[in-house]
Amino acid sequence: MQIHVVQRGNTLYGLSQAYGISVESITEANQISASDSLVVGQTLVIPIVGSYYWVRSGDSLFSVAQRFGLTAAQLASVNRIPVGGPLRVGTRLYIPPRPKRRAEINAYVEPRGNEVSEELQRASREAAPQLTYLAPFSFRIQRDGSLAAPPLGNLPAIAREDAVTLMLVVTNLEKDQFSAELGGLILNSESLQNTLLDNIISTAEQYGFRDIHFDIEHLHPSDREAYNRFLRKAADRLHRQGYLMSTALAPKTSATQTGEWYTAHDYRAHGEIADFVVIMTYEWGYSGGPPMPVSPIGPVRRVLEYALTEMPGNKIMMGQNLYGYDWTLPFVPGGRYARALSPQAAIALARREQAAIEYDYEAQAPHFDYWDDRGRQHKVWFEDARSIQAKFDLVKELGLRGVSYWKLGLPFPQNWLLIEDNFDVVKRG
Repeated sequence: MQIHVVQRGNTLYGLSQAYGISVESITEANQISASDSLVVGQTLVIPIVGSYYWVRSGDSLFSVAQRFGLTAAQLASVNRIPVGGPLRVGTRLYIPPRPKRRAEINAYVEPRGNEVSEELQRASREAAPQLTYLAPFSFRIQRDGSLAAPPLGNLPAIAREDAVTLMLVVTNLEKDQFSAELGGLILNSESLQNTLLDNIISTAEQYGFRDIHFDIEHLHPSDREAYNRFLRKAADRLHRQGYLMSTALAPKTSATQTGEWYTAHDYRAHGEIADFVVIMTYEWGYSGGPPMPVSPIGPVRRVLEYALTEMPGNKIMMGQNLYGYDWTLPFVPGGRYARALSPQAAIALARREQAAIEYDYEAQAPHFDYWDDRGRQHKVWFEDARSIQAKFDLVKELGLRGVSYWKLGLPFPQNWLLIEDNFDVVKRG
């Protein structure tokens, strides 16, 4: 795949001529209309095998080859040019596709109300070819050890059709908030734990779940060892029944990091006990906080590099957001919450407001500003093909198991095409 950043004056027709494919191929890949104007700074995924690079001033065959992980001889051979010849500025070089590596991909899906909406079912069906796991969020622990199930609709059938493994997500949510009190109640009662595990296994058998995923958050620090003991007990029983067991972890950067979201999450213990973990490397920029990237690559890297000191990379799934936020300025703590929006919606908003999209290369994240019709300034941070490719490169560099998305239902077509371009997705179903 080619990632193209729209420049002033670009048109779909001009891009189709430059890359030798039809306008329809570009619009279909990016799920845009041919009648839509392109936004300066917008990224498009060009669905070609390999990619092209146009020679710039100062480039050499060696420097271009090095950029793309090739030798100068390989680059010269594929482009049928002499190794020692000069490169003219503007020359188009073909870059062959890089080898793919195997990776596991998970996506949470969060039905609301009493049924799974048509939109969520469609999003799950479209994503399924690129998923190892599909994780309906969530089965909520009750105080008697039973489970309150989310609506599932056709999600089990959608998973079966594409050999996707269903992930049973177990949470300590009460009234839509993670409850330390509920967590402590369960983690310190052997009888409630036995009841809970009985109910988990019967639910998994009923619906065809094959991975049991504990997303137990906001625990009392004093329950850290109780959580570890419960996970050991759960893993022993679930493994004997033939199930995988995974956990969700808050994004820590050291074993000594404390706080209501962090202390009770013991990376080393989870790495030893669980088959794999999902590290929630997002929400640096969040709805109630100041404007900033949701998953800036520097902080994400620091969390993952710490995790690798506690567990092997083949147990780590990097968390990735499928959304951004629109903040109204000035930011006031405790004031107006930022509005969540999909990458597609962010581009549509930039088009409507005639705002150019900029890119923060340190954070590896796109952003733009605009003024609304009430004279208020806004700041939007979101994700695009560049920011996702940067994360995929990090997954490959660090040797991680794969990527876990929060959450389906937020359109981002380039993401799924880039998964296909970068990875051979593992199928366990």
